[in-house]
Amino acid sequence: MTTETVQIDIDSDFMRTPEKVMRLERMGSSFPTRLSFMRTLIRRMSKENWKFERTRREVDKDGYGISVYAVTTPNRTYSLIAFTQEIPADMRTDRVIAEVWDATFSLFDGVPSQEDIDYLADNTPKQEAGRYRPSELTLSRANKSLRVFKNVVDSLSAGNQPDKDLLTSVGYLMRTSAVYGSGKFGCADRDKISDREECKAPFQIELLTVYLIRWFTIDSAEELAKERGGEKAVKLDKTTRRFIGVGNATGLGMAPFLLKHPALIHNWVVAKETALARVRSIETPIEGTLKVFLKSLLQVSQHVDEWNVEDDIQSERISCLTDEIQALRLWCENEPNILRPYPWNGIYQYVEDNFSLECQEMVVSLIIEPHGALVDDLAETMSTTEIPKFKADMSLSELKEVVADSYQWATTIDFSLGESQHHFWYYSEDKLEPRFGSKGVDDGVEKEMPLAIGRDVHDLNEKLLETSNATSLSDFVMSYPQFRHIIRRIQNTFVRPYSEVQDNLLSETMRPLDLLRFKLAFFGASKFDPKSNLWTRISMYQGAPMPDQLSEPNHDCWSFPIGGRSQSYPCINCTCQKDI
Repeated sequence: MTTETVQIDIDSDFMRTPEKVMRLERMGSSFPTRLSFMRTLIRRMSKENWKFERTRREVDKDGYGISVYAVTTPNRTYSLIAFTQEIPADMRTDRVIAEVWDATFSLFDGVPSQEDIDYLADNTPKQEAGRYRPSELTLSRANKSLRVFKNVVDSLSAGNQPDKDLLTSVGYLMRTSAVYGSGKFGCADRDKISDREECKAPFQIELLTVYLIRWFTIDSAEELAKERGGEKAVKLDKTTRRFIGVGNATGLGMAPFLLKHPALIHNWVVAKETALARVRSIETPIEGTLKVFLKSLLQVSQHVDEWNVEDDIQSERISCLTDEIQALRLWCENEPNILRPYPWNGIYQYVEDNFSLECQEMVVSLIIEPHGALVDDLAETMSTTEIPKFKADMSLSELKEVVADSYQWATTIDFSLGESQHHFWYYSEDKLEPRFGSKGVDDGVEKEMPLAIGRDVHDLNEKLLETSNATSLSDFVMSYPQFRHIIRRIQNTFVRPYSEVQDNLLSETMRPLDLLRFKLAFFGASKFDPKSNLWTRISMYQGAPMPDQLSEPNHDCWSFPIGGRSQSYPCINCTCQKDI
């Protein structure tokens, strides 16, 4: 497909409403799309011909030591400095309370000197306990997936490729448990890099860190195999190298971000929903796109077959999704169903009317995929520099109207019921990490975080209804200062209708996991593997091109990757029909 941008008028009826999109159940069924931030970064790497180089590897025969991986963009260089060490088995954990890791990383702004490396060698392995400077852009750590890492090294050292079934079942060699940036623990503030072209899109520097960690893990396994097997050792074949991603264990630390940055979240969701609406508005399909979509249903069936989790709820969803994809394939094979005007809208509407939210959101991703020329420009709209301000000149009657129109979901909740205020959010004392507590069970309710948006709006509305419209907003806030923060939020979000999660985040039935999956899907994560309602494992960059594959024509063809039969299906986000 040509890379030239295609323009199309959007039928407003094809834009899904905030009331439909911003509900936790649907948010918790999200999948990555071609607008996800990893995809955006990979396209930039390829377009700008970024250069990648391992500049240092000083490790012992077991792979413990220091390595440096550099990437040079058109304007500057970034360097991932990796420190590896042996850790006792009884100290190995993905939880935030961990104190040692197989590997720790700093992303350095530029080319580090020996003095820089020596400084970071004393601090990076300590993670939160270390001291960092503005030259450090991110801080991260990772542990091996021991079975897979060992199998890969043992197999390659013996001259064989690794066990494909084992590799497919996990999908990565190492799993990160944190990637910190934006000023945390003394690293560089966001302001230092926000005006750089490669950093303007959300989380690009953090996701560059993960991409380099992925390269490091694969490179480390191959080098260890060479150390042990000598001339007999082989490298991973091209297809297997590309399939391997990076694991991640993500918990509650991500959740508050969605609530603290409503303008940013609005931009993310509007971009995705506009992309979907553009595709649904196509009266006559672009040549080749329907054929690619039909073949993509075969690939995504295999992708789902390789998505194995222990969580009962997600397992049931995956089982249902498997059946629904098969049913959709049969429906699409009946040509009159899709060979009609506005075929993409017809496909979407059929799925919405007949299948689960999980299937609906997967199909959203699938029908957007073949339309890069139509939607990729929206990636430029997903950041913001907006700073919310209190607008004292708003009248009280106008504020009442906004609350009534835009926050009915909150004002109709009965917060007198115990189940409506069952939970509360707070920070742990030891790690300063967000926690999700239960009233009457967990301590700390007196230090509750200000994340109860629905309850705050509800309480404000009760007081507004008692107050005369003749009262100025300034006088109202002087009388009730506890409402200043929620009023400022409402003033800045009602014009951004996709900015609010339209559910009660304190409810007894609320699952933080839904917030995590929603955010991680925008990152580009896949194969969500819940370990509880509070944290999940995921895969990142699975199927993405390696640094030496970025110049290949199918560098952007890695949606819904598969491992077991990865050469059997065409790429699904363009019409090049190449195998991945």
